[in-house]
Amino acid sequence: MRFLVTGSNGQLAKEIMKESEKRNISFDAFDHKTLDITDLKSVREAIGSKRPDFVINCAAYNAVDKAEEDWKNAYLVNGIGPKNLAIACEENNTVLVHYSTDYVFDGRKNTPYNIADDPNPLNQYGKSKLLGERFVQSLSIKYFIIRVSWVFGKGNDTNFAKKVLEWSTKNDVIKVVDDQISSPTYAVDLAKATLDLINAGAYGLYHMTSIEPCSRYEWAKYILDLISWKGKLIPVKSDEFKTAAMRPGYSFMDSFPMMQTIGYNLTDWKDMTERFMEELKMARG
Repeated sequence: MRFLVTGSNGQLAKEIMKESEKRNISFDAFDHKTLDITDLKSVREAIGSKRPDFVINCAAYNAVDKAEEDWKNAYLVNGIGPKNLAIACEENNTVLVHYSTDYVFDGRKNTPYNIADDPNPLNQYGKSKLLGERFVQSLSIKYFIIRVSWVFGKGNDTNFAKKVLEWSTKNDVIKVVDDQISSPTYAVDLAKATLDLINAGAYGLYHMTSIEPCSRYEWAKYILDLISWKGKLIPVKSDEFKTAAMRPGYSFMDSFPMMQTIGYNLTDWKDMTERFMEELKMARG
């Protein structure tokens, strides 16, 4: 088995590569400078020359607010990019693994979203990710589309957990919204479950997240409690922070049929957060 990994500088891609090395799976890794997934010719050349069994697409445009104005670039990376990968995969009999997001939902359901629910994104970022899903599904290829939420890890990417830790070093008072509810998901666990899903060979659409929901405020409080922060954390509503993009209020996703396919669900977000913090501590010595 051989992988081709895109977006190799990202936190999820780095964990995919680590997990692949543990399992003695060979891979070729490309960042956005060495492979621009929005360029069909380059994508065809890369996949045609490397002939991977699986393309794992970790390349993404994740600037949610910026995407409201910069929507064409978001659509290029999150929509046209996956389409190009799918075209080249079809031509080379390669399986595509593509990641999407809970932001394809509008958050108005107030109960966990499952794979049968119809998407209705509120912002351009969510629309761009849904476009990518639909392009992948429109071609005659074997694929995994994996929707994830609030991904965090030790890699170079900015994520909410890292932001909270940074805020704690600069502020005595922190305000965090308590009306955005989803599921923090550790990149380490996503990588392991992705490779287990690949081994299962059960192609299709999946939700891959922590098994328990929480609000941004609850998550921030847990992180700050773990480091014994002495400041004041204040819960506020999203209306207090004026952002360019609307966020879904409740976008927690049900992981069915993960258990039925690979034999387990991901753990709860508290366990994930504790292991992440331990990983950071070890990295810092």
